[in-house]
Amino acid sequence: MTRTAEIARQTKETDVHLTLGLDGEGAGTRETGVGFLDHMLDLLARHGRLDLLVDVKGDLETGAHHTVEDTGIVFGQALDQALGDRAGIFRYGHAVVPMDEARASVALDLSGRPFLAWEVELPGGGTGNFDHELAEEFFRAISSAAKMTLHVTLEAGTNAHHMIEAIFKAFARALRAAIAIDAAEQGRVPSTKGTLTS
Repeated sequence: MTRTAEIARQTKETDVHLTLGLDGEGAGTRETGVGFLDHMLDLLARHGRLDLLVDVKGDLETGAHHTVEDTGIVFGQALDQALGDRAGIFRYGHAVVPMDEARASVALDLSGRPFLAWEVELPGGGTGNFDHELAEEFFRAISSAAKMTLHVTLEAGTNAHHMIEAIFKAFARALRAAIAIDAAEQGRVPSTKGTLTS
């Protein structure tokens, strides 16, 4: 079973091309024009063991909002497509990750129901051309497009870079656990409803 997806999405604001492989090693390049986002996507690929190729052209002259949000949308769409009917997966994942003084926890359910609980307080401002508030927009876009229940909690931290990095790493580790194949399920959809796609 090949769990891959390729998505192209073009609007007046962004042109996003993304290829995703769920059973990967962190291969691929990430070029969005937003350096901090590229760094976070590198972490997501490596710690999630995802092969991830991202190429984005966005209206950065207006700021990074559209680029970050639309990258999240397309990543979520690719994840949904690569998972197919979600048969045989563990479905749930959670992780707690420290990054120096920062600590973040993520719990997620590939439930077919989009929901984001964001219990995060970040310092104002930005890192490079990435406004810190865009972290929430990115994960909201993913949870909606991937039809994922996602709880993100920032438990400690003072340095915004460390705080956001801990969140991305925790998400990657939780996702890695949830998309893993559960041999005990023997290809069944892990739900009493019989479906996780609607």
